[in-house]
Amino acid sequence: MVKKLTRTGNSVALVLDKELLEATGLDAGSTVEVSTDGRVIVISPPADKRRSSKLDALLGKLDRRYGAVFKKLAE
Repeated sequence: MVKKLTRTGNSVALVLDKELLEATGLDAGSTVEVSTDGRVIVISPPADKRRSSKLDALLGKLDRRYGAVFKKLAE
């Protein structure tokens, strides 16, 4: 899909059509996370902080339980 950027005041906007918004579950006022690798722009839902903290807790538990094994495997 090719889209054209539109000037809005001192900024530039990307207008998303209704079909794209419906397909992604977004609407006017939705909060999104915008990131780039210097060439590609990625628009995604914001990270779920609850999910992230659960993952951190799980990784910590795995490290405490199997940390020595992971170190031996890495050698």
